[in-house]
Amino acid sequence: MGGMTPDFLTQLAPAHAPPPPGWWPLAPIWWALVLLAVAFALLALYRYRRPTTRLRRAALSELAQLAAMGGESAELARRLENLVRRYAVARFGRDTVAQLSGARWIDFVVAHGGADWRGVPGAALLRAAFGGSPHAEHAPWISGARAFFKARS
Repeated sequence: MGGMTPDFLTQLAPAHAPPPPGWWPLAPIWWALVLLAVAFALLALYRYRRPTTRLRRAALSELAQLAAMGGESAELARRLENLVRRYAVARFGRDTVAQLSGARWIDFVVAHGGADWRGVPGAALLRAAFGGSPHAEHAPWISGARAFFKARS
């Protein structure tokens, strides 16, 4: 037996635990979660930066400035009608919006979310914007424009 002791168990190395598992490579579920998180971040960035969202935020910001301005009804009506028309041209296209005037313009705004402009408030806005009687309630004008900007149609 050439110098080996018959008790083989005494020749074994001491018992020890295996090393803890490393964090790399990731398990498949972690890869799926990473891909899902990246996809969600890209979608959020796209929705934040897309042109319609930027256009809506800019219009709402300008509307807030107009609402805070107060002042004369005729000037507010002119600026508000101009803002809504610029937004509509940018959002729906020049071919759709440029031909609209008067009651057809108000009907278009109402159909696309600006329900507060229906009837008397819309007619009063147009009269005030284009030289008619400037005395009217401003709240429906502002709320109708805000609803028009926020509508998704």
